[in-house]
Amino acid sequence: MYDYLIVGSGLFGATFAHLARKQGKRCLVIDKRPHAGGNIYCQDVEGIRVHQYGAHIFHTSNRRVWDFVNSLVEFNRYTNSPVARYGKSLYNLPFNMNTFYQMWGVTTPQEAMNKIEEQRQEVLKRMQSEGIAQPRNLEEQALLLIGSDIYERLIKGYTEKQWGRKCTDLPAFIIKRLPVRFVYDNNYFNDRYQGIPIGGYNRLIEALLKGVEVRLNTDYFSHRDEFNALAKEVVFTGKIDEFYDYRFGNLEYRTVRFEHEVLDMPNYQGNAVVNYTEAEVPYTRIIEHKHFESFGEEVYQNPKTVVSKEYSTEWQSGMEPYYPVNDERNSLLYQQYKQLADQESHVIFGGRLAEYKYYDMAPIVERVMRMFEEN
Repeated sequence: MYDYLIVGSGLFGATFAHLARKQGKRCLVIDKRPHAGGNIYCQDVEGIRVHQYGAHIFHTSNRRVWDFVNSLVEFNRYTNSPVARYGKSLYNLPFNMNTFYQMWGVTTPQEAMNKIEEQRQEVLKRMQSEGIAQPRNLEEQALLLIGSDIYERLIKGYTEKQWGRKCTDLPAFIIKRLPVRFVYDNNYFNDRYQGIPIGGYNRLIEALLKGVEVRLNTDYFSHRDEFNALAKEVVFTGKIDEFYDYRFGNLEYRTVRFEHEVLDMPNYQGNAVVNYTEAEVPYTRIIEHKHFESFGEEVYQNPKTVVSKEYSTEWQSGMEPYYPVNDERNSLLYQQYKQLADQESHVIFGGRLAEYKYYDMAPIVERVMRMFEEN
């Protein structure tokens, strides 16, 4: 009946369905959730679009990708400029001259460079005295990149909460590079384009799935053989280990628990994203959703606001998997599953769960666009 059965209505599945339909292909999209859009789904609460599964900011330097998504829905001018809170002190992110001024009172790039290099040299001397040639873990890598002050206040506690592991137990490659800028610039991304769909991400998903048959509250695995028989090919965006019945074992994930709260005030924290970097604070950050789409005095047009506290935790069955744990054990396990996937002639695996890879949104769209160009 169909050319493609697409399992999952998130950004990969929806973009695939859209481009396939434009080529005259018949698609059926199924999703076990009661809504389309996967983790970019937004819920309207008190006239505010709440990013139900965490903050999503679209950013890219690829003009074709930017033009593509804007042809479906216009994007606003939101610029991601998160703030980190440690105790009662606030620091701008990413690490830039504003951060260095807040940390040390330095006002010139050279002063900041000197301060960082002074702390780096202390770390190097200690490692050399202990006979350590290369960073063995995330902590040593971060100290070599940015020094002890910023690491202790802005990286250590946040990272350990995010991953549920000590920095000394995390591999160094996770933090091989840190965005460090010796200019007064709080724009988190280096990409040329960024923003949020005007009217929210649901509008983007609705545009991608326009004219495509979608069945929600539908679990692929409950009637797998019947669904497979409906289409020539399957596009699978779920967990790859589940697809193969966990034959080699479970891949590990981190997940996020959210506490959403409506507040009787127009402006709670003055910014969309505030990271809490102290280990003693149980949540990793607070999102104030109205700041994604309201700017300046617009914020005060709605007398209420919605905030979400995010708690990072280890994934367990029944939870939504978020972040792959790309350590050595899981990377080797994924390669075993990938070898099976590479042998499939009628199944396409795509997205962060099927490829066990952390994806931003724009690379997902770009990857699907290239798939259709190559074919």
